[in-house]
Amino acid sequence: MATLKDVARQVGVSISTVSRVVNNEASRSVNPETRRKIWDAVAALGYQPPKRERRSALHGNHAGDAALRVGCIVAVTQNKYNHPYFSGILQGIEKQLADNGHELAFIHTGEDLRNPATLNRILHENTPDGLIMVEGLEPPLYDAIRKNVPHLVGVDLSDPGIPRVTYDRLAAAKAAVKHLLALGHTRIAFIGGAGLSHDMEREKRYRGYREALHEAGLDVRSDWAINTRWDVESSYVMTKELLKEADRPSAIFAASDMLAISAMRAANECGLKIPDDVAFAGIDNIEFSSYSSPPLTTIHIPKFEIGQIAAKTLIDYAQGKYAIPVKISVPFELTVRQSSVSVRKE
Repeated sequence: MATLKDVARQVGVSISTVSRVVNNEASRSVNPETRRKIWDAVAALGYQPPKRERRSALHGNHAGDAALRVGCIVAVTQNKYNHPYFSGILQGIEKQLADNGHELAFIHTGEDLRNPATLNRILHENTPDGLIMVEGLEPPLYDAIRKNVPHLVGVDLSDPGIPRVTYDRLAAAKAAVKHLLALGHTRIAFIGGAGLSHDMEREKRYRGYREALHEAGLDVRSDWAINTRWDVESSYVMTKELLKEADRPSAIFAASDMLAISAMRAANECGLKIPDDVAFAGIDNIEFSSYSSPPLTTIHIPKFEIGQIAAKTLIDYAQGKYAIPVKISVPFELTVRQSSVSVRKE
């Protein structure tokens, strides 16, 4: 196992200089170029810096007295503070931490972590006591975080080795598609995207759509399974192309409300009436979904509560209240609106 001496020898500095950098000591400054070389050597040699005393104290008898410094990583690449789905989760996390006397120290995206300086701060310089990860990261990045951050909680993560808070995405998608089937639709398209695997067949909301159709004795048409890569503009453009075809679906299930709302704009611009010509259903129940034209039928996901539960789980986990990683699944609910059901005018 690499030591401070090994790092110092590789960089050509004293052991005390390496110690100051990896322990984030501010008593004497170290120039930025030297700091960079030290962190490069730490990564190359696989040296594991010691954890801070405050963090190790969390494992003792007074864990409940220590204020936790918690970070959050969200999968979204932009608009992390006002994204209509993730922002609800973040609000729940922040409130639960504050109510219990703890600090939400930072919020980063997966894209932020591609910056070596940002990643070094999290892994080595100013490592948080715990980290809440909202959806997944690329495996190498996730592995590095798991090795260096003492307590992790995942929201919609698949790693059974850490506590997780989730909802059954497959079942939620089936509920939305079964609603469309119950209305008599047999020509139902899918709009969504693949996950980190980049394989649509493994994406749970697509699998729910597919299973609902199969259980109804219907085939899945590959040309009606649209991979937008979770891009709203692509949803609009690709749905418009689909609906211009003579052989078009009578209903569309979208794996997120944002994709559904942009697809509904495409339907409107094609001169189609919603839901008479084409019906829509989504997942998330973001605030905008009740103000779309017409209001969107969707699966309600309790986003704020997911954030609260994730934060409370992290607190309990850090304080040693769980012997094994727990998985907490929250309920969902179908919310029917006018995008799927016509409203009769008296």
